[in-house]
Amino acid sequence: MSLPIIFVIDDDRQVLNAITQDLKSYYRKSYRILSTLSANEALQSLVELKNRNDTVAIFISDQRMPEMEGVDFLQQAMEIFPAAKRVLLTAYSDTNAAIKAINELRLDYYLQKPWDPPEEKLYPVINDLLEDWQTNYRPEFQGIKVLGFPFSSDAYRIKEFLASNLIPYHSIDAGSDEGKLLLQLNNLEPSALPVVILEQGEVMASPAIIDIAAKIGLNPTLKNEIYDVVIIGAGPAGLAASVYGASEGLKTLLIERHAPGGQAGTSSRIENYLGFPSGLSGAELTRRAITQATRFGTEFLSPQSVKEIKLKADYKIVCLENGTEINARAVVITTGVDYRKLDTAGIAQFTGAGIYYGAATTEAASCRDRSVYILGGGNSAGQAAVYLSKFAKEVFILIRKENLNATMSSYLIDQISKIANITILNNSEIVEASGTDRLEKLKIENLQTHEIKEVPADALYIFIGARPYTEWLGDLIIKDEKGYVQTGREMKSFDYFGKLWKLARDPYFLETSCPGIFAAGDVRSGAMSRVASAVGEGSMSISLVHKYLAEV
Repeated sequence: MSLPIIFVIDDDRQVLNAITQDLKSYYRKSYRILSTLSANEALQSLVELKNRNDTVAIFISDQRMPEMEGVDFLQQAMEIFPAAKRVLLTAYSDTNAAIKAINELRLDYYLQKPWDPPEEKLYPVINDLLEDWQTNYRPEFQGIKVLGFPFSSDAYRIKEFLASNLIPYHSIDAGSDEGKLLLQLNNLEPSALPVVILEQGEVMASPAIIDIAAKIGLNPTLKNEIYDVVIIGAGPAGLAASVYGASEGLKTLLIERHAPGGQAGTSSRIENYLGFPSGLSGAELTRRAITQATRFGTEFLSPQSVKEIKLKADYKIVCLENGTEINARAVVITTGVDYRKLDTAGIAQFTGAGIYYGAATTEAASCRDRSVYILGGGNSAGQAAVYLSKFAKEVFILIRKENLNATMSSYLIDQISKIANITILNNSEIVEASGTDRLEKLKIENLQTHEIKEVPADALYIFIGARPYTEWLGDLIIKDEKGYVQTGREMKSFDYFGKLWKLARDPYFLETSCPGIFAAGDVRSGAMSRVASAVGEGSMSISLVHKYLAEV
């Protein structure tokens, strides 16, 4: 964390050097001492400091300066750092100006030149001011700032990307005093929103996700010309495969189109994962797995999308959307599933602006004391309801069935029944979503009585099943009628299997219709939709990769 700053300005170089030296000799262990000769340069520096989340504890400014008087400088500086203490450095003849500043500017102290000896005339004064300042000082957040309006779909996509990639950030309402100040200081119009301010102070207006990723180091340069195994998708299966692949000496590359963790990574609480009796969040599981994989040497590309896999002799050419081609000896497909979209009127219009697919934990705080609806009766919906109930005034779970017994684990049903602000609306479905610039109302139909009620709704979280992310796969890979990847001996039942498979042996359990390309986790036909199952298949796929590599 950066040290608080004592900021000194004086146009007389000799005076500036003297007071800077005295301050550094006494305060350098606890404060950074910054100094400048120019008032205009100082104001420009303060904007950069504000963008970097630095904090100024005290301003010490000379009164008589050619660009502006010290009182005028302090007045402008206080608009940027209002909590900082203000000290005017004066000659004897400037005493009246200092006294006037005390009344009009709330000047904390005026210090006459010379201040020798500093042990008597400088340090006691600064110590008292710093002690008073420290009483109310709260360290600034150190990290990325996302500036945007609440319920902005563009700002939501950025926050979701950062959160999913475990990048700390601070969300700032563009309509708040802090948000307005940041826009003003950086000469930005509201049309530039959302704005991302990086930890180093760089400002990005309406940035693309891929550009943010490049700035925060999520897209490193590929190190190897040929990888032993390329894993496509960083959900639980892909993360497990990357850990085992790298730990067993394979040159391993993990590619993710959005963020690691997959759907499991967005879960607020996973309570039935072996070895964690108190449960753990999807973000924590993802963080541990990424740390483990990178420690073993896995290379990680995100966000990057794969558009196709081409074959060249025994090599697989993994082609990215940006035109990059990656050579691999084997590939493991772990792309998982996407949330199924709801076609109801108004849903698409407000997606990201009050309507979200999945848990969207980044928006949970904005639901405080509001009415929240959850569509779906599976475990993911139940976990989201329990989590959001800590923020929302009321949470409604909408299901088409009579109860949750057939779709949700009993431990979750028991939890939900004990939470007073969660209500189950059975035999119900949404027929319309409406609002102005964000979701405001839902029309809900009772499927038994066909009565339609319009209710106020501040947020809607949708969990209505999933579909495999396999549209990008070509005809080399056999898929079932729902789009899930077929693996193993079951492929023999397909008429055209013989046209694709030319080896004398049968496909391995997780091997696709293309030798050396494997599938694991939810993307695979017949897979069990559990985190533990995906982790098991991901680790198993590496043992099969070893078998395949021993053949070629």
